[in-house]
Amino acid sequence: MQTQQVKMTTADPSGLGLFGLAMVTLVASSQKLGWTDGLSLIIPWAIFLGAFAQLFACIHDAKKNNTFGATAFGGFAFFWFSVALAWLFKMGAFGEIIASQADGKQLGFAFLGYLIFSLYMTIGAMETHKVLFIIFVCIDFLFLGLTFDAFDIAAHVMHKVAAIAEFMIAIFSFYGSAASVLNVHFGRTFLPVGKPFQIFKK
Repeated sequence: MQTQQVKMTTADPSGLGLFGLAMVTLVASSQKLGWTDGLSLIIPWAIFLGAFAQLFACIHDAKKNNTFGATAFGGFAFFWFSVALAWLFKMGAFGEIIASQADGKQLGFAFLGYLIFSLYMTIGAMETHKVLFIIFVCIDFLFLGLTFDAFDIAAHVMHKVAAIAEFMIAIFSFYGSAASVLNVHFGRTFLPVGKPFQIFKK
């Protein structure tokens, strides 16, 4: 009796995942920086690009046995689902009772949790490539700013820190997405992303 093994090859989902991150942070940072007003038209991008696109990347990275990629994309996908829902609560989409009971400091604890998450993921990003490391450093500053802002500690300054960090996430994520797609498409290093630091992983 012969046993035949079939190997399924799937494409690297990083290009789509980083594009989703780039899009949602670009749109969201425009509001924080004062270039646009309100949250209503950020919510669709938070749900479909920030959440669903990164969830898609998470699932496919899991299939490729990429624990780091699956955890990173999955963690931030669920962050954007949660943030979009929180915005809808605050805007009264589910009634005035829920809106009136919203305590912004609870978001502060959520942001603090994600700051912890992003800090140890930054260590992992050091052994992936330098563009991803820069993205995670910007994410660290974003959650640092959001946490302090939510707890009303130097709120004006920290809101600005969060806004600038979020915009920088968008810029570097667009680059990272482009590199993920074009380097594979052309079969060569079309856009360099920098070698891993090789501090923790030989």
